Amino acid sequence: MSNLSEAYRDYPVNLHIIPIDFHTVESVPESHEWPPHSDCLGTVIDEVSIPVIDLADSNVQKLVRHASENWGIFQVTNHGVPLSVLRGVECEATRLFSLPVKEKLKVLRSPDGATGYGAARISPFFTKFMWHEGFTIIGSSLDHAKQLWPHDYQLFCDVIDEYQKKMKELAHRILLLILKSLDISEEDITSWAAASTNESNAALQLNSYPCCPNPNRAIGLAPHTDSLLLTILNQTHDSSALQIFRDGVGWIPVAPVPDALVVNVGDLLHILSNGKFPSVYHQVIVSEEKHRISVAYFYGPKTDCQIAPLSKIEVPIYRSLSVKEFISIKARHLDKALSFVRI
Repeated sequence: MSNLSEAYRDYPVNLHIIPIDFHTVESVPESHEWPPHSDCLGTVIDEVSIPVIDLADSNVQKLVRHASENWGIFQVTNHGVPLSVLRGVECEATRLFSLPVKEKLKVLRSPDGATGYGAARISPFFTKFMWHEGFTIIGSSLDHAKQLWPHDYQLFCDVIDEYQKKMKELAHRILLLILKSLDISEEDITSWAAASTNESNAALQLNSYPCCPNPNRAIGLAPHTDSLLLTILNQTHDSSALQIFRDGVGWIPVAPVPDALVVNVGDLLHILSNGKFPSVYHQVIVSEEKHRISVAYFYGPKTDCQIAPLSKIEVPIYRSLSVKEFISIKARHLDKALSFVRI
């Protein structure tokens, strides 16, 4: 078993929320109805755009540093992931979420489990439910795929395996760009390069946001930050569902760029950079006409790895702790987790 999976099992969020059958409801039930004055349903600013970086640009290291430091999020083009791989995982995610509810419930995530079908891991921290269903994969998807498609599971497994392989390669490449852009020692760079290549941990999250009869009273994914180093998100090409919060500005939609991938800073990279790179606060909205699919790849080191501000930083504002310890803090405190790590 992946030790990331073990960490989530050791520190459960008491999650036992079964997604409703979204395709049979004609109005947003009270359980999923968010107040219209809720912060996450507030003003959206359309005229501001997040950075788009061509990874083939000769100044890519500088561009990645600037985007990470000033935004905590950017989109990448010329990323080297074949379009067939991106489209393949979208198709398989759609195939999974199109199954009848009774079929999806065969792989329902257990209350203390880390993988399988179910509600978002952040759900217990909110009084209302989200207009969302997810499927989490850590390592192999074989066991769950066999339960869903006893005689036709191999295509799903092959697509997921290839996607995870390509995402790991890309995440490692981007992490190296970020590390090399910092004024840190070669020893730090070499150490993290080795850890992220040979001993990384990752989780793949397939997300479904069904059509919503009243999208102004529902939320696809409530505001939160991601826990690990980096997240690479594959948005469907026609969806502007993802939004980020920017102080002094408000909610900004992350408009899809054709064939691009979204990269955002997670909590662990925020700690590693001593707060230089913001762990971006984001949410997902829903649509009345479009069933939206996205695929998120969460990338981090092994859970026994120690995380602390990099060695050349003279006045660290965060203490050293293991990845597993941080996961335990996040499981109890969600968006307040980083405050428990400050010195």
